[in-house]
Amino acid sequence: MKTTLLFNLYLPLLPLEALRPCWSEPGPYAVMDQGQVLVASAPAYEAGVRTGMRAGGVVTIAPETVMLDRDPGREAAALEAIALALLQFTPEVSQIDGFSMTIDVGASLRLFGGPLALCRRVQERLYVLGYSNILGAAPTATGAWLLSHDVGTRRRRPLRRCLRHTTLAARLDRLDCAVLPAARPFLDWFRGIGATDLGAVRRLPRAGLQRRTNKTLLLHLDHAYGEQCELLRWIAVPATFSAGMETWDRIENAELLMAGATTLIVQMTGWLTYRQLAVRAFTLHMEHERGRAAVPPTPLEIILAEPTWKEPHLLRLLKERLAKVELRAPVIGLRLMAGQLEPMLPPTDQLFPEPGGTSADFKRLLELLTARLGPEYVLTPAAAFDHRPEQCNAWVPATQAGQQARADDAKLERPCWVLPKPIPLLMRSERPFYGSPLKLIRGPERLEAGWWDDQTIARDYYVAQGTDATCYWIYLERTDRARWYLHGLYA
Repeated sequence: MKTTLLFNLYLPLLPLEALRPCWSEPGPYAVMDQGQVLVASAPAYEAGVRTGMRAGGVVTIAPETVMLDRDPGREAAALEAIALALLQFTPEVSQIDGFSMTIDVGASLRLFGGPLALCRRVQERLYVLGYSNILGAAPTATGAWLLSHDVGTRRRRPLRRCLRHTTLAARLDRLDCAVLPAARPFLDWFRGIGATDLGAVRRLPRAGLQRRTNKTLLLHLDHAYGEQCELLRWIAVPATFSAGMETWDRIENAELLMAGATTLIVQMTGWLTYRQLAVRAFTLHMEHERGRAAVPPTPLEIILAEPTWKEPHLLRLLKERLAKVELRAPVIGLRLMAGQLEPMLPPTDQLFPEPGGTSADFKRLLELLTARLGPEYVLTPAAAFDHRPEQCNAWVPATQAGQQARADDAKLERPCWVLPKPIPLLMRSERPFYGSPLKLIRGPERLEAGWWDDQTIARDYYVAQGTDATCYWIYLERTDRARWYLHGLYA
């Protein structure tokens, strides 16, 4: 059995910080659309404000109500952000109307610990994004929509769940006809014949009901009760991730940007889960003044030691980096972009874990130290594509070690100790001498490189052995005046 979770978003779709006087205090507010109330908060509703009321009536009945103008552009951006964040629960996310979205989580219930735990996680994600919601859960999308729009119960219970078709039918039968949009044009006729709830409407003769109403009403009833399959159009997910937002004020302290950056990280983790990808690097662009006094955005690049898609880990690193940023100008907007991406590879559980932690723990430690100290202070050795012994090893930032090109030295026998500067060797009896005559036991290995940076070398390397069985790494410099040099010692 499939279960559909539907949550209804009520305007204004604005960050909680932008409406802190309206949300933190129990004050009434209403959103106006073309001079009429589109939606009202609970205190405004208790004061007498109703949907469709004019602004003059709101001022007369509840003069303390704050009236906000509707912003369709910000509504669309908010719905897109919410849809991306919900992709971490299921790839099937659909927008039903202007303020409602549905997610099909039938295959995810066990993964997230059951319906109640999943509903709580959905509401937590919406709270992090800064939006209020009324959530309904039912086996059908329209049924969940009706449960979430039940005015009589939503003020007592912000979550209504119904997981069985039989229980859903019983609950829908008790709903007022006005909850179903397709039934509103015929409310006077329904009330005239005593059919005030959906159960009474369904008990009417179907043929006569269709003649007096329309096919749309019957179709919506069939969808709500699960008697006919309901087709939903799932949202289209972009191939690349780039999400932005505007701050509620001119921010001069970088640490205050963490709240806005968190909403962008939540969206990115949903996108990564949908695409089954992990991010190795992402960039937070802090946008400054626009127009004539425009200031270029300040990029903050976060590079990870290993790819991940986990939200807590990304937030911890971003918080450490923001704490060290000094803004050159006030920030008015943020934009997060996912950079280097790799296929998502979940960790494998070992029967006997290694003592002292795993390699993943060590890499997280390197990432944390890099975020606090800076990439130039946390280094690790790495190999490079260069055959010259003086150039084939280098120190690179620890978070970039996995991205460096590594030479294939598996078949080359290099000494453990390479001298910082080769030592010229004496010649005795036409043999190189270092404490004793040296016997060539392996070689030559010819190296010719360095012409691209004016440090050309032409050498023949050998493994030599002394009379005491000590092995040395020596080379013959192939020039007009050939000479032997000691370059390394074996253990």
